[in-house]
Amino acid sequence: MIVSEFLIKEGQSTKVRIELQYLPCLAYFTCILKYDRIYIDIEERYVKQTYRNRCDVLTTNKIDTLTVPVKGYEPASSTKDILIDYNQDWTRRHLGCLQSAYGKSPFYEYYAHEFKRVYEKKLAYLVDLNYELLTICLRLTGIKKDIQYNLSGEIISEKAVANDISLINNRKQPNSHKYYSPAPYYQTFGNDFVGNLSIVDLLFNMGPEAKSVLLRSCKSQ
Repeated sequence: MIVSEFLIKEGQSTKVRIELQYLPCLAYFTCILKYDRIYIDIEERYVKQTYRNRCDVLTTNKIDTLTVPVKGYEPASSTKDILIDYNQDWTRRHLGCLQSAYGKSPFYEYYAHEFKRVYEKKLAYLVDLNYELLTICLRLTGIKKDIQYNLSGEIISEKAVANDISLINNRKQPNSHKYYSPAPYYQTFGNDFVGNLSIVDLLFNMGPEAKSVLLRSCKSQ
C-alpha cells in the first residue's frame, strides 16, 4: 500500500486535493497542470460508479466504458480499502478493448507493454492499480509535479487548498469541466472529435505530443 502524509499551512495556494482515478480523463490531467502541488487523497470515501474505477475509451464509432470490478464494501469505506474483484475476467476485457481500439494507433506499440505489465501483477487494491497506472501516464506525458498521496495526513486549513474531490466526474454537471477545454487531436475512429476520454486515448494517438495537447486543453480561469 502506498504511504505518504501531507500537511497544509495557512496562506499557501496553488494546491489542489483530488481523488485517485483509473486511467483518468484529460480533465484530470489539466487539473494537475494548473497546480504546483497536488494532494491525492486515498482516504476519502469511495463513491461507486465514478471515475475511481472506470474510464472511457473510443472504439469503432462509439465510447466504451471500462470498469474495474470491486469486492463488496461498507457504504462509508475509504478508497484505500477497496479490493479488486478478480473473479471476473476484467483484465482480459480491458486489454482486449485497448488492443481493438488503439492497436493501429501510432504509439500503441511503444506504450502498451507498460500498461500490460501493471495488469499482469493482479494488484489487490484499487488504489495500487490506479497509482501505478497514473505514475506511467504522468511519465509518458512528461508531467512533473509535486504529487503527494496521503493515508493519515491532516488538512489544517481548507482555504489553503482547492478541494476538488469528485469534481472531475462522469456525470454531466456544470463544473465538471472546470479545468478542461477540448483541444482536438488525431483519433483513430470517427469523423467527429470526442473530448475528455481516458488519457490512454491521447497517449496512444499522439505520443510525445500529448503534453502539448493537454496544455492547449487547459481552461483559462
